[in-house]
Amino acid sequence: MNRHILSILVENQSGVLSKVSGLFTRRGYNIDSLSVGETENPDVSRMTITLQRDEQDVEQIKKQLNKLIDVKKVMELKKEDSVCRELLLIKVKADIKTRSDIIGISGIFKANIVDVGKESLVLELTGASEKTDAFIEILKPYGILECHRTGITALKREGS
Repeated sequence: MNRHILSILVENQSGVLSKVSGLFTRRGYNIDSLSVGETENPDVSRMTITLQRDEQDVEQIKKQLNKLIDVKKVMELKKEDSVCRELLLIKVKADIKTRSDIIGISGIFKANIVDVGKESLVLELTGASEKTDAFIEILKPYGILECHRTGITALKREGS
């Protein structure tokens, strides 16, 4: 099974997310990540859904999505033809001894420090999932207190 990224344009109204996610649930497909937000048109939202399925399953789900009244357009995005990003907020233990190390690591990854506490730092990182994964792995020895990832948000590149 391969990872697939679906970009779905839908009517921006209540109940649409439930209908789309329900379609995945009824088929027994797990959604790895889901990102939803208003587009340049306030009447339209874009859903970016990632899932691990084979080609045949993804084709079937695309056909089913296109049958939903609130769905305007369904596109499968190929990683090489798209810009894909994820947002990570992570709270890490940071005492006097480790704080400068964590700040140094944050600089290397171009992460922002968004909150400073007596015994922790909250860091913000935006980038590809692989970058986010690497950042989490490097911070694990310091003690991750909390972590939240938004899931992938993606747009097709021009000319692709």
